[in-house]
Amino acid sequence: MPTDIEIAQAAVLQPIIPFAQEQLGLPAESLVPYGHYKAKLSLSHIASLRERPDGHLVLVTAISPTPPGEGKTTTTVGLGDALQRIGKKAVICLREPSLGPSFGMKGGAAGGGRAQVVPMEDINLHFTGDFHAIALAHNLLAALIDNHIHHGNALGLDLRRIVWKRVVDMNDRALRHITVGLGGPANGFPREDGFDIVVASEVMAILCLASDLMDLKARLARIIVGYTLDKRPVTAHDLQAEGAMAALLRDALAPNLVQTLDGTPALVHGGPFANIAHGCNSAIATRAALKLADYVVTEAGFGADLGAEKFVDIKCRKTGLKPGCAVLVATVRALRYHGGDDAGQAHAGGLGSLERGLANLQRHAQNLRQHLGLPVVVAINRFAADSAEEIELIARHCEHDSLPCVLATHWADGGAGATELAHAVMRACESGLARPTLLYPDELPLVDKIRSVAQKIYRAADVAFEPAALALLHEWQAAGWGHLPVCIAKTPYSFSADPKARGAVEGHVLRVREVRLAAGAEFVVAICGDIMTMPGLPKRPAAERIDVDEQGRISGLF
Repeated sequence: MPTDIEIAQAAVLQPIIPFAQEQLGLPAESLVPYGHYKAKLSLSHIASLRERPDGHLVLVTAISPTPPGEGKTTTTVGLGDALQRIGKKAVICLREPSLGPSFGMKGGAAGGGRAQVVPMEDINLHFTGDFHAIALAHNLLAALIDNHIHHGNALGLDLRRIVWKRVVDMNDRALRHITVGLGGPANGFPREDGFDIVVASEVMAILCLASDLMDLKARLARIIVGYTLDKRPVTAHDLQAEGAMAALLRDALAPNLVQTLDGTPALVHGGPFANIAHGCNSAIATRAALKLADYVVTEAGFGADLGAEKFVDIKCRKTGLKPGCAVLVATVRALRYHGGDDAGQAHAGGLGSLERGLANLQRHAQNLRQHLGLPVVVAINRFAADSAEEIELIARHCEHDSLPCVLATHWADGGAGATELAHAVMRACESGLARPTLLYPDELPLVDKIRSVAQKIYRAADVAFEPAALALLHEWQAAGWGHLPVCIAKTPYSFSADPKARGAVEGHVLRVREVRLAAGAEFVVAICGDIMTMPGLPKRPAAERIDVDEQGRISGLF
């Protein structure tokens, strides 16, 4: 089997303007081309679609993954292609890849094998420049903060309570904690600072939740950058920053249109971190897709305990979106991992570990059906080494739990390998059984919202808050932010905050070490365990294998 990038480079792509006209009926003037095979869909045209009926929304999520991931994006692409093959008008909605994972451990996020969005190299690298615009808008605000302090600090910012860091779209652990302003009076006042990765920026989350340009600007204005000596919040609006930030983000707010290898339209837009933020593509792209297609297939980051919960409790709460069903991606590798095997030990001996690991699948399915109100279709994303015996064991388990279960081979076969999955998804959506349910009401106090997620979704016995975190939650509750939803940042590899606690652990205590208020994005982040907002590179980063030849042909991306 050729590599992902070799498959993508061998594809014959359709020029984006005639492709958009043929597939979606989009007039040429509604698109802003970025080369031959990428375009932005204008916000004015999206606004003109408002009165059209919505198609079905399909949420692709997964069991708790192994570090390399279980093919959620690949399944999203394969399912979209399969829906097109069986005669449905489909659009795929994905996040944009971050350069950090692309050059780090996981690689890009354009799918894999014969289920990819293309041009793969462009999407996994600079694409249309959205992430650069987000980084610039974020760092402009950081520069305005230090400039304000340098010129007298009229707002009275406490240099010890500035919470707005800088960002760069790369895994660089050396930048997590830095000191700025060294070198004398001309360079400002020395203070502690640090960098997050761009996908962890609140600006990214804001762009992905904003409904239009004016909503974007209003949300930017509400960003809290720090506090005064008497703990009064200072906002981006206090620094008169939101206008310039919105100007930098004007073009980035428009969704990006590309295509799959099978010729299915895909809107690839935004990329919020699935921990520190809600981990879904932009609301603008999803809403536009629903007006253009019979079926929209989208995904949420990490396993269903993180991604699907945030999709419903943050994105759906804020936008009114209502998924018709959830596709729960499972692999033999991940199930064996959660049954006790090492990540590199998949398929080693017997079925014991696989059978034990099925508890993880069962827990996610229960959460989706009982707590989030979504019909579930299990998609077994088949890997080459998976045996018929292993597949049969998973299928029997799902049948016992009355879970529709489908074997999908889209990685090897493209859309043709997921047509059975497409039919199962259609049946689930058209059954009318979906009752998307918020896990907690807006009026529930912040502390109780965190406890609700921990106890219902993670099966924790309780939540333990660091004293400083608990004090902040009470302060924010009293200050009028108690109505916001919560976004829990924890390891994706376990239902607990301990990545080593695999399977379907329960009765643990979720420890919240830190909380952050994202007033512009409109959620409160609870950070648990060892989660970091600036990842590091692994010992052998993917960057070591990426190269370009004298013709400019890139190799090594995956």
